[in-house]
Parts: sequence; C-alpha cells; structure tokens
Amino acid sequence: MRPVEPPHTVWGLPDPSTADEDGLLGVGADLAPGTLLSAYRSGIFPMPVGRDGPLGWWSPDPRGVLPLDGLRVSRSLRRSCREYEIRVDTSFSEVMRACADPGRTGGWITPEFEAAYAELHHLGWAHSIEAWDDDELVGGLYGIATGGLFAGESMFHRRRDASKVALVGLVEILREDGDPRRLLDVQWRTDHLATLGVVDVPRTEYLRRLALALEAPLPSPWM
Repeated sequence: MRPVEPPHTVWGLPDPSTADEDGLLGVGADLAPGTLLSAYRSGIFPMPVGRDGPLGWWSPDPRGVLPLDGLRVSRSLRRSCREYEIRVDTSFSEVMRACADPGRTGGWITPEFEAAYAELHHLGWAHSIEAWDDDELVGGLYGIATGGLFAGESMFHRRRDASKVALVGLVEILREDGDPRRLLDVQWRTDHLATLGVVDVPRTEYLRRLALALEAPLPSPWM
C-alpha cells in the first residue's frame, strides 16, 4: 500500500550530536507513528534502556551501515538462498513476534513496540522481509522504509542462514533501480553483522548519507 503520512510528533526531538558516549539522547516520549517516523528521519531510533528500562532514543557514533555493494555472500549462503523463498509483507506480525521472543538472548522488543510497529505497518511504513520453506516461515527481518532509507530493526531465524537469506532479499530490493542514495541502517555493527559486510561510519557521515537517502523514492514494493 502507498504509505499514509501520520500526524506530526508533538515532541521536540534532540539533536543527534548531543548523544552520550553510548549513543543515548534521552528517555521518554512515545511510540506514536509520527514520533517514530520523525525520529528515523532525524537519525534517531527507539530502544529501551536495558531490558526493563525506560524508552530510550539513540543515535550511536559510529553507526552500523551495510553498503549495498558490500554485502558478503558466502558459498554456503548462496546455497541457502536457493533453498528458501523470499516474500515481502505477508506475515509482518509473525515476524515481529518471532523477533520479540522473550527467550532470545538480549531480547528487548516489548508488547508496546509490537503494537507501535504494527500500526506503522498498517500505515505502510514498517515492512517485513521473510524467508519461507514451502508454507513455513523460517526466518526474516523487519524495519522502516522512508524514502531511500531502510532502518533495520531486528531479525530472526528458525533454520540455518534463514535470516541472512532475508537480508540478501532486502539488499536486492534496495538495489533494484541502482539509486546510489539508498541507505541500509543496522544501528550497531556487531561481529556477526561485520561478516556480512556491515561497516561503521561516523555519525556526521551517517547523517549526510541519511539526508541524501530521504530524497530518494521508496523502492517499488512499497510505493
């Protein structure tokens, strides 16, 4: 569906440059659609402070980014890509529930986050990329698409490489028209994500790329 612009946020979002050494800008506010979209467009994303802490707003420095021409696809991952079917936005709620599984190490997605991103999905801004084995959902990821930015939020797998296959599918979507302004944000570079090509960029460089990305059109599946 064509995205529906929600009402503007009532909150004054902080300047990303004021974040502390961990990337935390502040706590509070809400998860209304307008607040979330304004935050992503400003280079900010929400996440609780600690597993059971208050709602925090973050802009880490450096920022984890996956260059669309830098995705590393191993031989084994290429085989896995042939085993699973990629689908888009067919089971957003199930993807979020899987990512929010409280049994996952480091899990942080609360019912409030599930409800907020479900509303963004209903409005056409939040999306899931899914890996299927016949009629079984075996992996996937979700995030926010606005202009040429895709802000990845979380991913999960139930089969070997299934979340990586979903990531390959996402990169293919973002690369389909060759627009160099597109940006795939993954928030923080981890050792695992680094094996897939994720790099660190300084916050100032991220914000520069973000401004360019927001001028680009949405990828065709979400226009």
